[in-house]
Amino acid sequence: MRVMAQMAMVMNLDKCIGCHTCSVTCKQAWTNRSGVEYVWFNNVETRPGQGYPRRYEDQEKWRGGWELNRKGRLALKAGGRFKKLVTIFANPVLPSLDDYYEPWTYDYETLTNAPLQEHTPVARPKSLISGKDMKISWSANWDDDLGGSAATSENDVLLNEVSEKIRFEFEQTFMFYLPRICEHCLNPSCAASCPSGAIYKREEDGIVLVDQDRCRGWRMCVTGCPYKKVYFNHRTGKAEKCTFCFPRVEVGLPTVCSETCVGRLRYIGLVLYDADRVLEAASAPDDTDLCEAQRSVFLDPDDPEVTAAAERAGIPRDWIEAARRSPVHALINRYRVALPLHPEYRTMPMVWYIPPLSPVVDAVRDTGHDAEDHRNLFAAVDALRIPVDYLAQLFTAGDPAPVDAVLRRLAAMRAYMRDINLGREPDASVPEAVGMSEEQMYDMYRLLALAKYDERYVIPEAHAEQAHGLEELATECSLDYEGGPGMGGSGPFGEASGGAAPLAVENYRALRDRQLSDTHAAPEDKAGRVNLLNWDGRSSPPGLFPPKPPAPPGHGDGPHGGGEGGPRS
Repeated sequence: MRVMAQMAMVMNLDKCIGCHTCSVTCKQAWTNRSGVEYVWFNNVETRPGQGYPRRYEDQEKWRGGWELNRKGRLALKAGGRFKKLVTIFANPVLPSLDDYYEPWTYDYETLTNAPLQEHTPVARPKSLISGKDMKISWSANWDDDLGGSAATSENDVLLNEVSEKIRFEFEQTFMFYLPRICEHCLNPSCAASCPSGAIYKREEDGIVLVDQDRCRGWRMCVTGCPYKKVYFNHRTGKAEKCTFCFPRVEVGLPTVCSETCVGRLRYIGLVLYDADRVLEAASAPDDTDLCEAQRSVFLDPDDPEVTAAAERAGIPRDWIEAARRSPVHALINRYRVALPLHPEYRTMPMVWYIPPLSPVVDAVRDTGHDAEDHRNLFAAVDALRIPVDYLAQLFTAGDPAPVDAVLRRLAAMRAYMRDINLGREPDASVPEAVGMSEEQMYDMYRLLALAKYDERYVIPEAHAEQAHGLEELATECSLDYEGGPGMGGSGPFGEASGGAAPLAVENYRALRDRQLSDTHAAPEDKAGRVNLLNWDGRSSPPGLFPPKPPAPPGHGDGPHGGGEGGPRS
């Protein structure tokens, strides 16, 4: 048993409202630069829909992920070393800009500088790639206004698998939101596809990163990733991807997308897994066995043998304790309500999802029955507006049984908690019907509905003894270092390539202290935080500006002195 640690995420799709706050904040933090205008490390898709890039789930076309060869061994769908050597200078299996979308802005100067005229001036859309006028016809979530309609059903890869069971009358359409980031897989096909070895998985926390020094822009990683979450910077000629906000994670802060999530649907935590069993689990003969096979790779941090093996592997004690408190481990293996995204790709993804249940109560209420009675809820799961078969195509390689089990647990939680909230004696048979104890069901309810910040994000900090190595990793993987594809300045790759040295880990630690502390992180020349809510607007708020030096004699005195608190003009 070789114990390793992995940072992971779970998203509760019942809570996602499709506001795209996570996408916008991630965009501002990581890809608000030249060369990656079309790139969204975090995007929110509407289901049914084509996704971003369009129809990325069609692996018969894009050849992403792994498959079992004739000998039952894992092999890249895009081909091995010989095929990569033959096509290394002209990789034919790549999404085009049309598959993503052509990014644009608007000619706002026309609005601000237009003279007075009879007709209102128009700000025409301008391509961010060519700078020319363009017609907007697609974007990263164009399906949003078409969710569940026949217009999206024709091009939805998964819906074609179950479309004969679904009717698209207006009253029976369905939609839900699916946020996506890089899966930071245990068995990443993007890393295996890279000829230059630029993509690697960090040993200490499992985050998958791109070494900008070693990347040669072959773009085999874009083909190899079945989730299409590796992108090509057309300005620098380098590959880029979601970094799981590793500079924040190293100091115990959640990712930007999680920090700003309006619905509080994301959970981040550490899981321990047996690295020796990853290949065996990813090689399960039947696609429908892959979800349970990956669950078996995760280890119980409360097991003394696992704890001892983790300590021998050099995992710090506080990391082991964080794995015990991890909400991700609880949702995946303890309560078993989270499922992986497309396990049939055999990459062993580490961003899992709780499937949506929301319409079930409305479905029961419309029949005139008690919408919170657990017997009625269980019966309604099979008649959900969001078909279980469609969710199974997303999360269990087409097997509806695990999805049905998750939905029944969520329905049972609603029925059980209803009795408690109404002051009635809870029915112990409700959790028992779905294989849970009353204590487990209540704990799951607290985690899904009431969890506080430090319960949703259990992120152990990097250790001081690892600081030097982490600083080197930051230099390797940063998008802003000398000679690299940075945020500004000029470098060997032209405009906006190269810049100042990357921010050190301590900068983010100071940010964390400044956000959470009132006195410890405050500057010495200030009394504390400046509270503008209590400012009367008539004088300088205390602590906002440094104290003024004493005025020399004869200056600033008298009724016309300009000192603070004097007459205002």
